[in-house]
Amino acid sequence: MAYDLIIRGGKIVDGSGMPGFLGDIGVQDGRIVTIGKLSGGARRVLDADGLAVAPGVIDSHCHYDAQVTWDPLCTYSCYHGVTTVVNGNCSLGLAPAREGDREALASVLANVEAIPIEALAAGTAWSWETIPQYLDALDRRLGINVASLIGYSAVRRYVMGEAAHDREATEEEIAAMKAIVREGMQAGSLGISFERNPRHFDLQGKLSPCNRAWDQGLREIAGVLREVGTGIIQAGGAGMGMMLAEASGRPVQSGGVGWLAIDPDGWKKRLARVEEVQRQGFRIYSSVNSVPQEDQFTLKTAQHFDMMPTWRSVMYLPMEERKRAFQDPATRAKLHFEAVETPPDPSRGGDFTRRWDLCSVDKPALAKNASLKGKSITQLAHEQGKDVLDAFLDLALEEDLETVFERRERNSDEAVMATLLTSPYLYHGGSDGGGHVVTHIGYQYPTYFLGHWVREKGIMSLEEGVRKLTSIPASIFGLHDRGLLQPGLVADLMVFDPETIGPLEAEYASDLPTGALRRKQLAQGIEWTVVNGEVLLERGSHTGACPGRVFRNSVAAV
Repeated sequence: MAYDLIIRGGKIVDGSGMPGFLGDIGVQDGRIVTIGKLSGGARRVLDADGLAVAPGVIDSHCHYDAQVTWDPLCTYSCYHGVTTVVNGNCSLGLAPAREGDREALASVLANVEAIPIEALAAGTAWSWETIPQYLDALDRRLGINVASLIGYSAVRRYVMGEAAHDREATEEEIAAMKAIVREGMQAGSLGISFERNPRHFDLQGKLSPCNRAWDQGLREIAGVLREVGTGIIQAGGAGMGMMLAEASGRPVQSGGVGWLAIDPDGWKKRLARVEEVQRQGFRIYSSVNSVPQEDQFTLKTAQHFDMMPTWRSVMYLPMEERKRAFQDPATRAKLHFEAVETPPDPSRGGDFTRRWDLCSVDKPALAKNASLKGKSITQLAHEQGKDVLDAFLDLALEEDLETVFERRERNSDEAVMATLLTSPYLYHGGSDGGGHVVTHIGYQYPTYFLGHWVREKGIMSLEEGVRKLTSIPASIFGLHDRGLLQPGLVADLMVFDPETIGPLEAEYASDLPTGALRRKQLAQGIEWTVVNGEVLLERGSHTGACPGRVFRNSVAAV
């Protein structure tokens, strides 16, 4: 038999967790046809001797909703073995969208996910109004596969306009929203996302629309998935998971579990809750991201101060007014009270620890301040004989708010992370790929996990590590034709060297529309990434192919 593609002689790690074996994989028409020792030829043969051949990674929590319209590869997730991304999380989305609401949807996406608004405005090629039109627009040119959740904030905005930010919906408005969700599911959407997060505002400081929705309205919307008989719900916010699982009868993805400096033992309670609901038979799942999060920010972009009222009011001021507020002694006294004197309260939301020893200068804007790089604010204050807040604000003002600071307060306790990463109750994901482009990187989790945790720390076998990244999220999110290497399934694969795979050093790139800055991190050790049977990346370089597709749910497929 002649194949389109043969991957020959690799160690096949098929995503099931079973021991790997040496063999060949034959691909025809985008699907795996045969696995074993193959004879015959192919249009292309990849020599995988000494390499592992695994399913492509499924990243289930991304925000490439806008970026994918100008960047079909969804960089930089694809460089880390990701072949499918799930967008539309946190109730955010770009469809449905009336022409007059486009700016509002971009505003909340920009602020919540820390994406430069000028890049969204310049890069997003709006050509749709409805959810089916949005999916069709994406399906014309994709490098990797995209599955899309329906963002409930976008649905509320479409039906209620500006009132979506201020009040609950009427019965008539709920009925209109249910019709939109039903239409979106019939067109192939993966599910729907809800999010109640008191830190989620648009650029004008208005709460995102989903924050204003009452429980009964959410139950009715979630019930649409019960009607259509497919889909998953992504939910963020205390107590939402059980409510939505009962209302819909569908799986629910409910946040993530990790180590936080502000609440160092809180992971125990969160993990215990996940274990309990799954033991009771509810399909409520939480993720874990293996990467220690290094949040970078300036006082032009910081979001972690938003739960403190004075800070929030100052951070939403125009830049010149903001700088004057930071200089004003009376305002500075209020800022000091909230960020230095007031103990953190994890129960009220937010993750700012007041640990100024964990906040450091990462990138001084002025050459004369180069020696400050790497110093904590506590150290800086001690050397200058200042209060910590004065040292922090004085430096930022001196550098016109361009100083890049860094916080290391998430997922940095390796003993805790080893426990979470090996838990059978958590799946791996939650990268926020496409979001927080100037603050932190999470999309490198597949290569970091396989390099640091599997190879160097040895917390599990390579086979089990691949299963955590592939077939488990595929099963949870209903991506039943991928996540495993089996005849008949989609040929999404990564071919890599287990001895070298890992992320490279992070850098900055000005490659967003308008030249806006973002953080960039590539990978080493991945020889080929194959999407729908075509080689997308070869040794880290794009082949020029765009074989990706919009994943459509089982109802749309029928």
